[in-house]
Amino acid sequence: MKYQDIPSEQLVKITTLGSLKSVGYQPQSIKEELRSNLIKSLQSNKSVFEGIWGYEDTVIPELERAILARHNINLLGLRGQAKTRIARLMIKLLDEYIPVIKGSDLNDDPLNPISRSARDIIAEHRDDTEIEWLHRDSRYTEKLATPDVSIADLIGDVDPIKAASLKLPYSDERVIHYGLIPRSHRGIFVINELPDLQARIQVALFNILQEGDIQIRGFKLRLPLDIQFVFTANPEDYTNRGSIVTPLKDRIDSQIITHYPKSIEIGKKITSQEADIKEEQSSRVSVNEIAKDLIELIAFEARDSEYVDEKSGVSARLTISAFENLTSTAERRAIINGEDNTNVRMSDFNGVIPAITGKVELVYEGEQEGAGIVASNLVGKAIRKQFGDYFPNPDDVRKDENNPYKAITDWFGKGNMIDLLNDAPENERKTILNSVPGLKELVDSHFKSETEDNKLFLMEFALYGLAEFSMLSKHGLERSMQFKDLLSSMFSMPGPDDDQELDNDYNY
Repeated sequence: MKYQDIPSEQLVKITTLGSLKSVGYQPQSIKEELRSNLIKSLQSNKSVFEGIWGYEDTVIPELERAILARHNINLLGLRGQAKTRIARLMIKLLDEYIPVIKGSDLNDDPLNPISRSARDIIAEHRDDTEIEWLHRDSRYTEKLATPDVSIADLIGDVDPIKAASLKLPYSDERVIHYGLIPRSHRGIFVINELPDLQARIQVALFNILQEGDIQIRGFKLRLPLDIQFVFTANPEDYTNRGSIVTPLKDRIDSQIITHYPKSIEIGKKITSQEADIKEEQSSRVSVNEIAKDLIELIAFEARDSEYVDEKSGVSARLTISAFENLTSTAERRAIINGEDNTNVRMSDFNGVIPAITGKVELVYEGEQEGAGIVASNLVGKAIRKQFGDYFPNPDDVRKDENNPYKAITDWFGKGNMIDLLNDAPENERKTILNSVPGLKELVDSHFKSETEDNKLFLMEFALYGLAEFSMLSKHGLERSMQFKDLLSSMFSMPGPDDDQELDNDYNY
């Protein structure tokens, strides 16, 4: 039986160099290994990059072309664009097991050893040299580039303790303690945030990428390292914190540009896949599609906001955290009210604000407004943008004699108001919403077949939307959201002694 045809469970039973030779084993570089396994994957129409949504026609084809070309790769994109996840998924293109010389320093190939220790072992034991099998999960090394990373960390250094214990002079190469890169021989080595690596450290990578030799404190070793390099970088880093030195960029064969989701549907797939929602939570809390769309729209609005630094980007982690917060807000309310299950409400989006404020970098004008205000404005803009997908645009029907919102606005115009408590029991919320004339009729006329729970959400959504179009006034209180007539609210703004109103009261 040929080596290629031997199942993994039988391969790992081979324990000596002689036995390995007898089955026809031939060394293969890691780039050839990745290439051959990718070809098999493409031929079987099976993607190894599962769970990476929105890159099917952009990033993934470019990545596959780079692997087929046996290139080292730089994934360039803003934060939260799955760069590291893509690198980690490349493990699936490795063989399940590869043979290494037992006791060698650098995962040496039994037929192509590169380290002094491996050559000495083979010289002593020949075909009786013991081998062991390295699983593909152990062939992946990842290092976050930080300013304190040293050449010793990546390449290696002379180890005086080893020299003393082995009674070797410093001129003997066996006193070298190898760094992460040599120890990643025959594996995938990833450096995240490459521009953060000091320039002098980047220079040390030149020869490794091009010629494969390394220099450690006067030692010039010809180590033909076999490594698939993958780098990740944020284009903002090129100007803010550091840069990739030009000769190093020249040695990285393929630079692949990543991007954010281009549609709401793709964003929802990512959020649904990544959000850490336990079964207990999902069984207690129901989240409708409108709320899910709103979460994604918040991120889209943030990426276009004049208050958010577009060069820094808005990570997909914003929507993931926001969805988790939205669910937990509804869950908390259900627990407080002793309810076995509940539905997400518009008021639950108050709980999303903390997930936004920590995920966006503000420009100067945004800092002046304040992170909380900016986050609330983003939620408001998302509501306004989505409102037209479900109800007539208020700007188009404002002066229409058949204005579908007239009964609602007229009722508020007579001085009426409502307070929707954030943690109100379901019956209380339903009673308050049904007390607004025309609100239920508005929803029934457009969504006759919707469930009762979704209709209640749409009634609340309609109030929020009308406030965004300046047909109603909306004020965030400590425990509730208050709706009233816009004009009357201008003449009844809270005074300095009104401690019910939040200090940063706003209409968003």
